[in-house]
Amino acid sequence: MDPLGKTEVLTSAQEFLQELLKLGVRLTSPWALYQLVIIVSIAVFCNVLARVIMPHCSKWCEGKEGILKHLSVVILDVHRRLSLAFYIVVAFTVVTIMQTITWPSRSFFIGLSAELAISWLLISVISSFIKNGPLRALVTWFGWIIATLQITDFLEPTKNLLDSLALEIGDTRLSILMVLIAISSLFALFIMASLISKTGARKINRIDDMSPSIKVLLIKALQIGLYTAAFLLSLKAVGFDLGNLAVLSGAIGLGIGFGLQKIVSNLISGIIILLDKSIKPGDVISLNDTFGWITKLGARYASVTTRDGREHLIPNEDFITSQVINWSHSSDFVRLDIHFGVDYDSNPHEVKKLAAAAPLTVDRVVSNPPPVAHVVNFGDSSVDFILRFWIRDPNKGLTNIRGNVYLALWDTLQENNIDIPYPRREITMLGTGDDTQTIAKPPRIDD
Repeated sequence: MDPLGKTEVLTSAQEFLQELLKLGVRLTSPWALYQLVIIVSIAVFCNVLARVIMPHCSKWCEGKEGILKHLSVVILDVHRRLSLAFYIVVAFTVVTIMQTITWPSRSFFIGLSAELAISWLLISVISSFIKNGPLRALVTWFGWIIATLQITDFLEPTKNLLDSLALEIGDTRLSILMVLIAISSLFALFIMASLISKTGARKINRIDDMSPSIKVLLIKALQIGLYTAAFLLSLKAVGFDLGNLAVLSGAIGLGIGFGLQKIVSNLISGIIILLDKSIKPGDVISLNDTFGWITKLGARYASVTTRDGREHLIPNEDFITSQVINWSHSSDFVRLDIHFGVDYDSNPHEVKKLAAAAPLTVDRVVSNPPPVAHVVNFGDSSVDFILRFWIRDPNKGLTNIRGNVYLALWDTLQENNIDIPYPRREITMLGTGDDTQTIAKPPRIDD
């Protein structure tokens, strides 16, 4: 730090110590202890008085309608700080009486406590209208600190002292005051950006004639834009030269090129998915061994929930580079096929009619277009058929509907005495005389 900087620090520290010395002199005065006793007595009295009156206020506010209802809301909000309001009235009354009968210095701390109580009450009431918890806490604490320093005449000395403690980094001067302002403004701006993005997301989601993928893309773009703007504004608020970010951006780009390829690939893939609308929340997809519906599209991954309740986080890049089956991309109309065979003694024309009618007894199968059955092969031991039917709710599962249709087909064939054959083999053992015999081999699945 240069000599001029040291001189500035010493001057600011001297100013701060002078104010602190003035306060110390007042605290060492004979009447300081008496004022402290009076302040504590007033606080205890007001707290007891508020506890007595609070139940009556709450009881009066119950069941009010119209204008009285709005008035009761205000009263309920104020009565939580009733002891502080009583303290202000009683303290100023005591100060007025003491200034009339004695010197003003003998009521200095009582008047100071009353002024602090007024500022704390106003800040508390104002912050109660802020619904966001972190923002309300920030406004409350920041307001109390500033108000306390201002009332006690420590605001300017503290500000000058914090501003004098600084470092020179190139053309940028970085002081403790700048850091505190930057942190406070960044926190406040990020909270505001979050509130605005949530409000914007709710309004975007209410638009009916917009696809879900475009809604997600707009919401993500809004969030990125707001948070970026909040960060840049917080830097600008402390006088940071935004032109210096060009060097930082180049370093970040170099790091991305070498170490963050997968992350950037997933981010870009996510943007492509949102733009081309290939998948969107609610779609039923199959990717490799994963079958389920998309519940969320994130910046890096898509969340896919399977029928067994497991949530798979699949990188966006996999949806671009792999073959994806989207069962509900342009339509939720899905056709399913099942294969079966009947005995050669059966009438294939009758089997076609019975098989086509069987799926209609299952709830999820639609009747238009109707199920159809076709002969596809004359096998070794059976006439082979394919049964095709349609559903409109693939998100409810495919295996379960196939199983239900198989059961319905089984019941239909059994009711009409149509056999489902299985492979059989006969072995003839050749011998001499009466030793020749024929043995029926039990059926095998792999024959």
